[in-house]
Amino acid sequence: MRAAILAGGMGMRMRPYTTVVPKPLIPIGERPILELIVRQLAARGFTEVDLLIGHLGALIRAYFEESASVPDGLELRYHWESEPMGTAGALHQIEPPEGPLLVMNGDILTTLDYGELVRFHASEGAALTIATHSKEVQLALGVVEGSGAVVEGWVEKPTLRYEVSMGIYVYSPRALEHVPTARFGIPDVVFALLGAGEGVRRFHFDGPWFDIGTPPEHERAVAAYDADPQPFEA
Repeated sequence: MRAAILAGGMGMRMRPYTTVVPKPLIPIGERPILELIVRQLAARGFTEVDLLIGHLGALIRAYFEESASVPDGLELRYHWESEPMGTAGALHQIEPPEGPLLVMNGDILTTLDYGELVRFHASEGAALTIATHSKEVQLALGVVEGSGAVVEGWVEKPTLRYEVSMGIYVYSPRALEHVPTARFGIPDVVFALLGAGEGVRRFHFDGPWFDIGTPPEHERAVAAYDADPQPFEA
């Protein structure tokens, strides 16, 4: 199996840390988050990983070539993104896949079984599968219900629940045919595929998931890992 990891972002919300360290190298426990991801992928049967790097990408390559032990049987390839191409457009930097391609952000801590996700995608015959997670949003305001000027009800500080993308996807080769060689994001891919009548599926996951995009979320991820690292280890 093959995966591509998007690791070229500027990490603006994690500054000042990311002015000197690329976000995928920010540590969780004793290892950078990117190394944890690579180890998880290898343990789930992935043999090829394409790293799409940009901001401080030389540090990522140096880390894996000089410091980290790449799991046996896993080939790492590096692809430089000279300018931001979006979460989908960047995939044109790699060799076109012959089978399902798992694509994920390089700042995700989760216990999701990536191999199971790919097998689900194949069983559905989908062009694209999105890993999803339930997220609650607490409003700090009262919501007024009604139509026009007529008030029909009131909900005090409701909790809204959404099914959100985990930043982990599986592409079939035909899905990439709908991605132009320009800046293109995953929402653009979804709309393009739906407009073309292609199948898009979602794979719900209830387990631990942290999108390490902000210092508070990084702190939550570190706390979860420190409390019980075993589920996150390969």
